[in-house]
Amino acid sequence: QVQLAESGGGLVQAGDSLSVSCIASGPTAANSATAWFRQSPRNEREFVAAIRWSGGSTYYADSVKGRFIISTDAAKKTVLLQMNGLKSEDSAVYYCARGDGVVLSSISTASSYYYWGQGTQVTVST
Repeated sequence: QVQLAESGGGLVQAGDSLSVSCIASGPTAANSATAWFRQSPRNEREFVAAIRWSGGSTYYADSVKGRFIISTDAAKKTVLLQMNGLKSEDSAVYYCARGDGVVLSSISTASSYYYWGQGTQVTVST
């Protein structure tokens, strides 16, 4: 049974940096990918970034490219999302999600991911 738990959210000022973590328990398939999505009260859940456990390929939404970095710590079964240059529009609940055998064309699609965490709130004040 796979379980995901996010941590590290909080309240920061615009322009600050913040890192959120996703720790997985249970087995990790070699062809799995882990993604971060976010959702705010006014928006639907949107893709932020994803990484493949095998090979480490990364993918980013245009809105965060160049500001956010997704990485893994395989020994700790952790996926990190380093968020730099935060903006008010980055405020949301951030969810990590994991899916097995996610194809490139579906890497940013929420339905590609079977396991989800409970989310962690990130609030950016101006």
